[in-house]
Amino acid sequence: MTASSAAFSTRRTPPDGFIIVAVLWILGALATLVSIYAVYVVDTAGIFGAFDDRLRAEQLVSAALELTAYRLRADPRPSYGRFEFRMGQANVAAEFRSETARIDLNAAPKDLVIGLLAELGVPRDDAGYDADRIIGWRTPPGKGEDAEAFAYQKAGLRYAPRGAPFPHVNELSLVLDLPIALIERLLPFVTVYSGRPQLNILAAKPELIAALPGMTRDRLRAFLVQREVAPGNRQTLMQLLGPSQRFATIDAGNASRVTVRVAFDNGRRITSEAVILVLAEDAEPFSILSWSDEWDEPRGERTAGVR
Repeated sequence: MTASSAAFSTRRTPPDGFIIVAVLWILGALATLVSIYAVYVVDTAGIFGAFDDRLRAEQLVSAALELTAYRLRADPRPSYGRFEFRMGQANVAAEFRSETARIDLNAAPKDLVIGLLAELGVPRDDAGYDADRIIGWRTPPGKGEDAEAFAYQKAGLRYAPRGAPFPHVNELSLVLDLPIALIERLLPFVTVYSGRPQLNILAAKPELIAALPGMTRDRLRAFLVQREVAPGNRQTLMQLLGPSQRFATIDAGNASRVTVRVAFDNGRRITSEAVILVLAEDAEPFSILSWSDEWDEPRGERTAGVR
């Protein structure tokens, strides 16, 4: 054997095992990337699907509001109503009720506010105090010393009562000495969009009818039965209220609260609540005073990143 042959025979060549390991590592890395991409695609598809449903839901709710405004242009204007329709792979149910069926924080007299507080379980003496604080919040300060503002200062609060109408019912949380638990019980029965000092007896909840000053249990029972069997007999309903009728109205007003429930075929559901103001002669049939949405996603649905 020559020297060159010996040198050649001792030279190492790349082992086949190393190449196989490298190839397997590359294939594993590619498989991981494919898996990550697949998860990304699925998540992205879910997000865009949810986003698409939200866009469709907004259009469906808008359609329900348009139909509600059309119904509210009837003469006489209805105080409440409901309807259903199907569109865009979804079932839509809408219910509307006049805002005059709630007690207006900016217009209700003290006796009516006391009646509501008492009906919600507040003792009469405490109800009178709480009613004074609610009315004191909305009342412009008089000349000279402002006793209401002084009460807030004495309580260690760094703000004074607004001295102007409530812009939103949630501002009750700022009123002096009103417990949060009481405010939560009040919210379903009050509004700032009615503009009426009276309560719409055609659409008000039984708790509000019971809150009318001078209302008795017997008179309440007779009224509710009559309203159920003959809601169109307005004159009789008024008479059944007795002395309470001075706090009552059958005027539907211009503002209505609309609850729209959209149920998509894929399981997604949304409940929207809007207060609309029906306009008389404007280019638009109505304006939206407030709007809130609540989504109910299907179980296991991933909608991260979607609001």
